[in-house]
Amino acid sequence: MPYAVLRSPRSSRFVGRRDELGALCAALAAAPSVAFVEGEAGIGKTRLIHEALARTATPGRRVLAGNCLPLREPFPYGPVVDLFRGLGDDLPRRLNPVCGALRSHVPELAAALPPAPEPAADHRATQHRLFRAVRALLEALGDTVVVVEDLHWADDGTRDLLRFLVDAPPPRLALVLSHRREDLPDGGLPLGRAHRCPPGTTEIRVPLHPLDAAAVSDLTAAMTGGRPVSTELAAELHRRTAGIPFVLEETVRVLTEGPRRRKWLDVEDVATMRVPALLLEATADRMAQLSPAAADAVRAAAVLRVPAEEELIADVMQDGGPQHAAPPAATARPAARRAAAAVREALLSGMLHEEEDGRYGFRHTLAQQAVYSMLPGPDRHALHQRALAALARQDPPPLVRLAYHARLSGDWAGWQHHCEQAVEAAHEMGDTALVVELLEELLCDGRLPARERGRLAARLSREAAVGLAHRRATALLRRVLRDAGLPEGLRGEIRLNLGLLLNNQAGRYQEGRADTATAVTELRDRPALAARGMAALAMPSWGDQPLQVHERWIARAEELVATQTDGALRIAVRGNHLALLMSTGSPHVWRAADELLTQGQSVAERREVARACGNLADAATCLGHYEAARRYRLEGRRLAAECGAPYLETIVEGTALRLAWHTGRWDGLAERARQALGLVGGVSGIAADAHLVLGLLASARGEWEEAASRLRDAGLADPANAPANILAAASAAMARLHMACGDQEAGCAEALRATERVRVKGIWTWAADLAPMTVSALVRRGRHAEAAELTAEFGERLAGRDAPLAAAAHLACRGVVATGERRHAEAAAVFDAARAAYAALPQPYSAARTGEAAARNRLALGEPPDATGLARAAEEFGALGAIRDAARCRRALRQNGTAVPSRRGRRGYGAELSPREEEVARLVALGRTNREIAEVLFLSPRTVEQHVARVLRKLNVTSRDQVAVLRPAGQDPTAAGHGAAPG
Repeated sequence: MPYAVLRSPRSSRFVGRRDELGALCAALAAAPSVAFVEGEAGIGKTRLIHEALARTATPGRRVLAGNCLPLREPFPYGPVVDLFRGLGDDLPRRLNPVCGALRSHVPELAAALPPAPEPAADHRATQHRLFRAVRALLEALGDTVVVVEDLHWADDGTRDLLRFLVDAPPPRLALVLSHRREDLPDGGLPLGRAHRCPPGTTEIRVPLHPLDAAAVSDLTAAMTGGRPVSTELAAELHRRTAGIPFVLEETVRVLTEGPRRRKWLDVEDVATMRVPALLLEATADRMAQLSPAAADAVRAAAVLRVPAEEELIADVMQDGGPQHAAPPAATARPAARRAAAAVREALLSGMLHEEEDGRYGFRHTLAQQAVYSMLPGPDRHALHQRALAALARQDPPPLVRLAYHARLSGDWAGWQHHCEQAVEAAHEMGDTALVVELLEELLCDGRLPARERGRLAARLSREAAVGLAHRRATALLRRVLRDAGLPEGLRGEIRLNLGLLLNNQAGRYQEGRADTATAVTELRDRPALAARGMAALAMPSWGDQPLQVHERWIARAEELVATQTDGALRIAVRGNHLALLMSTGSPHVWRAADELLTQGQSVAERREVARACGNLADAATCLGHYEAARRYRLEGRRLAAECGAPYLETIVEGTALRLAWHTGRWDGLAERARQALGLVGGVSGIAADAHLVLGLLASARGEWEEAASRLRDAGLADPANAPANILAAASAAMARLHMACGDQEAGCAEALRATERVRVKGIWTWAADLAPMTVSALVRRGRHAEAAELTAEFGERLAGRDAPLAAAAHLACRGVVATGERRHAEAAAVFDAARAAYAALPQPYSAARTGEAAARNRLALGEPPDATGLARAAEEFGALGAIRDAARCRRALRQNGTAVPSRRGRRGYGAELSPREEEVARLVALGRTNREIAEVLFLSPRTVEQHVARVLRKLNVTSRDQVAVLRPAGQDPTAAGHGAAPG
């Protein structure tokens, strides 16, 4: 790209903007063309243009760039004239004589330009001659891209000249113009007046919007050396920066550079960070351009913190509005008009933004903080007092906002009063998250008396146990427990709920179990609460204790609850007991479980039924009773929503993700799982479900690194603090991944470790995914006797259990053992039975895998190729989107002389991509090499090379990178699976 004078983009990696980049690339390749790139300050206009130019660069194409500058009196035609300064001796030798008009504007080119024409009669003729000269020179240069950035700062002459070019562009010119719509004069028209491109000219507008949370995560990872970015951190960064790349980049730099630099970022770092210096400077510069009244309006909005109505902003402004209940009309009207004018100016400047409901606030949190941080202390104090007085006049009073302003205006008594009132109001509305947040704020105040601290801590512990947020609450409760003067019964209650919080929300099982067990001892004089603690310790997914330990805890809880009349307590203990029994596959639990769903009259009782439904749905999913699991999930979600228990409402959604995976409802599942991670605020159990499903999907697409990362996040990175049932499934998937990558030793070791954990726990229904994988790993390592022993042990442990998924898995284990011992006829029959058992659940992916295994055993018998079995498996894999498995089946058919038609049939595709080419294009879009694509699709590298060439030709692109641009957003490649055996 010779002669480009573009500003350097701030980040090294381009993220998001796939559709916008594709549109701009297409325009650059379709000269003559005009592209308007619009977006607010810092949105990434320059970065997009850089990326498009890099991806469409061709030999001989020139790129000329000019920038409009924010000068009080811009130089006439400055940005356009600057385009030509670097051309030097590279000008064509024979130029249109009119180009001589450029001599006085670009003296650097005087020697290469024709003689200057005679002076024109008037300035209009001179201007027209200059415009013609620019057009003639661009036409002589041939294939050229002209970029003019920040058109909103252009002088009138520059805009007239650009409009002249747009109205009649040279045939080989691609013109790219960037601007901020909010800063454009003349009614928001980029070129000052309306224009119309002539026929045959491509014209596009590319509006840039903020990055979404996924792109924020990608950009943050790129800026921190590829370190993983948690979903919660990405969500917080997105909230504080509104997804504006410049603001995000400065935020990450503050966190990773200088004295406060962090190797690993977390949400707390973001919450406590200072405003980036460049953002402060930019904010101060924009504030300086406002009138005093408009600046006061912006400061008032910063103090109010949340978007507010114009009248409220006027009341808080230093001199914006009346400060008494009934101002005289003559005084109020001029003040209101001044305030309205001030707010309007702030809006037009971009300092404030209008919300949909007629309120005004800041584009993002850091903008508000930047303005707020510039306020001197006395001014802040006075503005908070004005806000407090103005809000106190509203009916009903906004209690949370009153508490906030009372605190920051120095009114501590008012702060505590309003805060406790807000707690009660939020509790009445069922807003658990707000209750927890307010109680946390109260407990953080060092002026709170000890007696009040204990009372509020107990309240916080109860509310937090059914909410989602947990980090701050756990730290505060732990601090309260250090008070030696705390009564033992109160201490036990706080510790019990802390233990529940650590187990359920935080996923710190070892610490949580220890606290819960200690609380049971401290609650010796409060048997109802002690029974709750015992019932919690009976939940088998908590930790690695054997089943017998959980059974003893639930027996003690049932003994205690028999003496109590508390209905909610009875339901809580009974629900946990039934979930424990269901987890083991007890055939006698179903009627009692259904009866439990009919109980519960009070809010507290219905909340416990909701909790029980969540646990029963989880247990039924592990058993393979998918219809029952759906029923429990729906009822639990309904009850939790009615009772205002967000934690209980979300745990059933984690189960729903696993249900969708098992039953083959994979369309949109990855997006659902990512959304769940963004919504649950780091709640461990739901996060484990989501990570597991994302890991399984990535593994099914052949994305080994992504799969391994997700499976570690699902629990493998910290087995002692992972849900035991999820851990077993994650280990099975990780073992399969190792085997698929050729590391049979690592795969076998992972499977055996996980199997030993199940053996210690004693709940073999959780080995439905794991047992076939472990048996397969042993067979592949030649350890046939151990494989047979494990299969027999698995069958014995399932005897008398109502566990259809584990029963199907046991059949698969038997098939693997028979295959390893070359008893192919028996293996085929057993795999057929396993396929039927999986299909009945339904669990289509496992059914297809065992169906393929049956067909391969028939091939091993030397019989005619089982085209029906392999073709059916290929069809089933394809329907799921597991194209790697489907390709493996098709290869087996080809090797045995049988062709399998595409699901879309055979025909000529012309300029369209064939199904195979679509698969290749999707993998190319993910950045896969030809060799990697060959491994996924079971093709030769040479065949893949031919497919890639056809993809590039049909998409009319010249590089693999452009395939990623043109691939429709949201289409992931559907590569998958590994290995013919069900393990």
